[in-house]
Amino acid sequence: MPTSQLIILLIIGLLGGIVSGSLGVGGGIIIVPALVYFIGFNQHLAQGTSIAILLPPTGILAAMQYYKKGFIDIKVAIILMTIFVVGAYLGSLISLNIPAKTLKKVFGLFMLMISLNMIFGK
Repeated sequence: MPTSQLIILLIIGLLGGIVSGSLGVGGGIIIVPALVYFIGFNQHLAQGTSIAILLPPTGILAAMQYYKKGFIDIKVAIILMTIFVVGAYLGSLISLNIPAKTLKKVFGLFMLMISLNMIFGK
């Protein structure tokens, strides 16, 4: 794996963890699009790999189905899973220092930006 790709994966995992830890979302909103746009994965491979990083707590059955069809990149999933934990911790520290009313607005704006990009983007 090229160093540049490893750095991109570390950034994706960290941002996914931070957004997950601070807003309660991450995998589907950060990791899946980032794997598609920055790593060049197809949608199935991105979704399967994203699900694989959730294996310890959830998603084992869904991940098994994606794995059977060849839609999980194990190496990428392990890298993202490892750094995602760090990002989630950092995100929780950020979130816990933001007033609930402000956090609700940040979450809403974040979801709006993502949905508009999905509707009107390429």
